[in-house]
Amino acid sequence: MEKLIIGSHVSFNKEEGLLGSVKEALNYDSNTFMFYTGAPQNTIRAKIDEKTTKEGQKLMLDKNIDINDVIIHAPYIVNLANNKDENKFDFSINFLKQELKRAEILGIKKVVLHPGSHVGLGKEEGLKNIINALNIILDKKEGPIICLETMAGKGTELGKTFEEIKTIIDGVKNKERLLVCLDTCHLNDAGYDLNDFDRLLDNFDKIIGLNKIGCIHINDSKNEKDAHKDRHENIGFGTIGFENLIKIIYNEKLKEVPKILETPYVSISGGKDRTFPPYKKEIEMIKEKKYNPNLLEDIRDYNKS
Repeated sequence: MEKLIIGSHVSFNKEEGLLGSVKEALNYDSNTFMFYTGAPQNTIRAKIDEKTTKEGQKLMLDKNIDINDVIIHAPYIVNLANNKDENKFDFSINFLKQELKRAEILGIKKVVLHPGSHVGLGKEEGLKNIINALNIILDKKEGPIICLETMAGKGTELGKTFEEIKTIIDGVKNKERLLVCLDTCHLNDAGYDLNDFDRLLDNFDKIIGLNKIGCIHINDSKNEKDAHKDRHENIGFGTIGFENLIKIIYNEKLKEVPKILETPYVSISGGKDRTFPPYKKEIEMIKEKKYNPNLLEDIRDYNKS
């Protein structure tokens, strides 16, 4: 049987904490998952509860979820690339330090980070700021690893090319605490050709090294290649396509790498008030390696009952 480490984004709330996240992941038939430790659009964080954390860790052990495959995603409002406002820049650095401490308390080894946007400072200055910030944050050799996410190149986003990611890694002293998170939608929107993923991996290997891939976000894209827009689509319903995504998910070189779905919730009524996660049905489709053109309807029917 082919090895498949697959899961999705799940919620994390102050009532059940890690335990609730594990339960949700198991409900999707996942063997890994990713979560924010608070709302991604702000930096408000509740205290981590020791009891629900231990219960969550035990449930993972009981259900064969390797905690080393589980991911925390840092909030996307953290921006290490722009230091124009010194207070905001210092806040981003200190907040990310706290987020790594929270990961440590939870027992999670990997934290995904959007590298940042230079917001008019220019690429070189922005990359330099990211490097300086990471050298402050990763000041010790031990601790959770930051996975730098490949970005779509929307606006002034950095990390849209392998070369930019390499520049960051090369500039960080404790680079053993840095890995890369490949995002399929972002790669497509940044201009990489996912029709020939083996060639893309060879290119990544030459520039950074395959041993630096820490996780993969599996998303289809609403956009054509090189659109620089970053709009995720459900598996098989976008421009990347089901067959290409299956080849990526089951690529032999990446069998030890956790794959995480971040695809859009599906609306039942057409409004935003009744939306449901697609992950259980998408994971089922991925495991069967068979595209279901009625996936969205099946998700609606499943959640109506």
